[in-house]
Amino acid sequence: MSYDLLVIGGGINGAAIARDAAGRGWKTLLVEKDDLASHTSSSSSKLIHGGIRYLEFYEFKLVRKALKERETMLKAAPHLIWPMRFVMPHNDDIRAYWMIRSGLLLYDLLAGFDSLPRTKRLGKANPRYRSPLRDAQTKGYVYSDCWVDDSRLVVANAMDAAAHGADIATRTAFEGATRAGPIWQARLSDGRQVEARAIVNAAGPWVGEVLHDRIEIDSKAALRLVRGSHIVVDRIYNGDHAYIFQMPDRRIVFALPYLDRFTLIGTTEVAVDDPAAEYADEDEIAYLCDAANYYFAWQLDPDQVVSHYSGVRSLYDDGASDAREVTRDYVLELDGGSEEGVPPLLSVFGGKITTARALAEDANDRLAAATPFSGAAWTKRAKFPGGETGKDVDAFVSSIQERYPFLEWEHAVRLVRAYGSMLPDIFGEAATFDDLGGHFGEGLTVRELEWMCEREWAKSADDALMRRSKLGLLLDEATVERVNAWFAERSA
Repeated sequence: MSYDLLVIGGGINGAAIARDAAGRGWKTLLVEKDDLASHTSSSSSKLIHGGIRYLEFYEFKLVRKALKERETMLKAAPHLIWPMRFVMPHNDDIRAYWMIRSGLLLYDLLAGFDSLPRTKRLGKANPRYRSPLRDAQTKGYVYSDCWVDDSRLVVANAMDAAAHGADIATRTAFEGATRAGPIWQARLSDGRQVEARAIVNAAGPWVGEVLHDRIEIDSKAALRLVRGSHIVVDRIYNGDHAYIFQMPDRRIVFALPYLDRFTLIGTTEVAVDDPAAEYADEDEIAYLCDAANYYFAWQLDPDQVVSHYSGVRSLYDDGASDAREVTRDYVLELDGGSEEGVPPLLSVFGGKITTARALAEDANDRLAAATPFSGAAWTKRAKFPGGETGKDVDAFVSSIQERYPFLEWEHAVRLVRAYGSMLPDIFGEAATFDDLGGHFGEGLTVRELEWMCEREWAKSADDALMRRSKLGLLLDEATVERVNAWFAERSA
């Protein structure tokens, strides 16, 4: 089978590139050796943000680009991305107060005239923000960024790519490719051999392995792998706001509301050599508990950790000595092209979930310049699947609950936050849970599982419960086993 573009990697960058390319009219194939977002892109801090801490390292261009994308993404997927206020208590022993104040003013300035509230001082008359803190009299600031359901954003990119004609092949590893005149001949783990006029290597932590071992091309760029770990604990505080903590070692730790029942705390930054080192060790878990205890009145110990996860980020090695100082901006390396008479290979180094759409646009613009491909960029003003909820997502939730009164409010919220305006396509004219094939709990139905399998490439209970819904943290073991049995029966 012949394609214009073969994309290697089903994380956020690969899925975004496939979406952009398919929308330009390029015949596109995306291959992912596991599930979509099964590695780094489901193990983030769940933020669409400018990266306020990058200002300390003079990454003004990156912060400006990320803040512009924050606004673009908020409009494109209001069901998956929503504003959140961040409380930053201040500690004079770590950074000077004037430095924090100046940084936040610059952050707002770089954001321009966007839709989010501006920075304010942490007023003494705001007990909701202050009461969880050990020092309820501490000074500080409150500023804006956004939350994102990271793995569902990857799925939304893949769905939109497929809607524009792309082929999405999960559980399909890229085994190698060779150049043959003006095309690539690629080998896949499912036994297929496909031809492509261009290849994008968006394999994340495995980008170097693909380059050196699977394609055997020397790269000028160097990769640095940094593991970020997070812990999930029972909810420490009430409210829909988050906290950002400055630690004595000058690292930054976030505490965020998670699934309405938990608090998510992260992240660490540990240099690793193995892209598969996706585990939080005891020291990282202890560090995150200590970080929470440094600021929160409620004290944690590792035994209270309900769950934890880690992702290995592939960062472009700019020579920084400290992992926290390595640039989070992306680097695109092009090998070949029409001027050289050889089919191009574009490799993606670094990047972050916030700027994936812009990265994809940039990557495909470069490919268009290096190939005879036509088609213009289009995603900047395009909605993601499910994004037609309107600005007031809570009002949309109310309309869903009116249409499907058997849904409890929290279940309607979860479903709208996952599927947005696609939810009526899933539920149709259902009047009860029985009309949806039965109810597992937490609003999860057979109809939803079928949608995940038929439209979102889910092939296991883990795909459905840990990435596409996060319900694995809420359902009891017996219910999880019922979901496992459902998948086993479906695949039999």
